[in-house]
Amino acid sequence: MDIAKEAYPKFQEKLQVCKDLLHGFDFSDFINGSPLVKARLISGGVNFVLDPHEPERVDLFLKEALLLKQAHSLCSSMTLERERAEAAYMEAIRSTVIKIKHGGDGGRTLSLNEINAQINELLKAAIQCNGVISLFDSSKAKGEIFSLFDPKVLDEISKMKEKNIAVEMLKKLMLDQVSVYKSTNVVQSEKFSEKITKLMNSYYNGLITNEEVIKELLKTAEEIKNLYKNGEKLGLSQEELAFYDALTKPENIKDFYENDELVALTKELTEQLRKNRTIDWQKKETARASMRKMVKRLLKKYKYPPEDYDFAISTVISQCELWTDKSEISQQSNVLAYPMNNDGLQAVADRTNQFPKH
Repeated sequence: MDIAKEAYPKFQEKLQVCKDLLHGFDFSDFINGSPLVKARLISGGVNFVLDPHEPERVDLFLKEALLLKQAHSLCSSMTLERERAEAAYMEAIRSTVIKIKHGGDGGRTLSLNEINAQINELLKAAIQCNGVISLFDSSKAKGEIFSLFDPKVLDEISKMKEKNIAVEMLKKLMLDQVSVYKSTNVVQSEKFSEKITKLMNSYYNGLITNEEVIKELLKTAEEIKNLYKNGEKLGLSQEELAFYDALTKPENIKDFYENDELVALTKELTEQLRKNRTIDWQKKETARASMRKMVKRLLKKYKYPPEDYDFAISTVISQCELWTDKSEISQQSNVLAYPMNNDGLQAVADRTNQFPKH
């Protein structure tokens, strides 16, 4: 390849495309600015790229910035100082957007310290600047992984000036937690997954502002947190609460029972399922049919409304499949053999992050 005739012109072309995509955001001070100015312009540029009113911008920018990086790797010795600085800025935005939207290794949620470190490394490698930059105040989080139940972290995110970044971080955080929750409670995980999806669709379609979506996401986080308190109030373990939610998913069910009766039904159901489950029961049709009959007999015993039998049985079986799958994983590794505590899902998330990466 003739670098001067092919790679360098391609680099200049892609640099201009990236600059055009940032039209409306002034980053000219990045070239000669202090480390703090550079960091603020990176966060501002990321916030600009994540604007929900320009939904095509983020994917297009990520694509073009990657092509810019590849072209630059072929002709870096020929580029001017200003071009190198501008290319470094585009790469800083590209890398930070990816980290915020998709997380770190294995898709896990990043800590505040990790995001700060990411920006520092980009700046040090590309600009050779000195000094430590803190885009977010990570002292409150003590370098730990984001916790959906940590009010300090949530408060810090909600007060960020870069509201588009805050929305994306909250969305990623909540979907991570719902994904972890899916392994323990199929009904509630579906409920919150649907709620977050509808909320984000409204946001991306311009029906609600970023301040409004942040407010609603924080309210949803509080609802998820309260699920564990609900189990404690009912005197149910998290395992039992999952089957309680499965049994009471039909909206009219609570009209037929006193709550004590539902709790008794839940406890007996959980105990019978515990005694009868096997690792491979969901793979054998005869075992599956036997399990369905057992659930149906118990529903009849408690006079569960017949019109809701099929729905309840299907939901209970789905929950039991998750339960059995988790038991299989626990036999292979103690990662999920944990006691639920006040940290709730965070304890699970921390351990889940230790799974082998595929």
